[in-house]
Amino acid sequence: MTSELLDKQEVRIRRMFGQIAPWYDFLNHLLSLNIDKRWRETTARRVPAGPAETGPILDLCTGTGDLALTYDRCTGGTVPIYGADFCREMLVRATKKANDAGADGRVRFLEADAQALPFPADTFQLVTVAFGLRNITDPNRGLAEMVRVVRPGGRVAVLEFSRPRHWLIGRLYRWYFRFVLPLIGQLLSRSKESAYRYLPESVLKFPDYEALADKLRSNGLREVTFEPLTFGIATLYVGVKPLRAETA
Repeated sequence: MTSELLDKQEVRIRRMFGQIAPWYDFLNHLLSLNIDKRWRETTARRVPAGPAETGPILDLCTGTGDLALTYDRCTGGTVPIYGADFCREMLVRATKKANDAGADGRVRFLEADAQALPFPADTFQLVTVAFGLRNITDPNRGLAEMVRVVRPGGRVAVLEFSRPRHWLIGRLYRWYFRFVLPLIGQLLSRSKESAYRYLPESVLKFPDYEALADKLRSNGLREVTFEPLTFGIATLYVGVKPLRAETA
């Protein structure tokens, strides 16, 4: 049953997120008690964009565009931003949010597979992904593509759920993730693909902390760091693509 629940074939993941798109933002904020907004703000502050001359930003698995729009606000709209996702229903909502925020000329959304990005190598000053890496069928291919399209000296930032190490927080977290979140999420979204049962299982089975940092290193990033947020419920990972002289 767990293997079926964690089936990450592209067609199933695309269909699952398409089904929950109407409820996605509401449930994200409700089930995280709005802390997800603070995590994105923290990401934009800890990994700030450079000037526009150093290149645009790419937000991968952008969903409804929250992190892309956070970076737009934090840069004052001075840096071009691309948001990519392979779920069209999510991108429809992302585009509407950008229009409503007056950012439609600065933040552009496109439908693309994270495992085969339609961008030349060394394009972006910064590539980000928030709560999406574990949903990619092959996370290593996704990371390899992120590293390919970021420019030498540029950074890759991964914001992802993790498992709190504190014994009490960890127990409360697992109870909430395994019972409360699926109950509320499924009740409201009525996902036919059990999206809100998939979520906790995918998090609990995905590597975190040093194990995920090692994945970033094995895909060519250097100076990899990670910072647990909110007792380790989420973690921000950052790595730098080495300059060509460093890779020789």
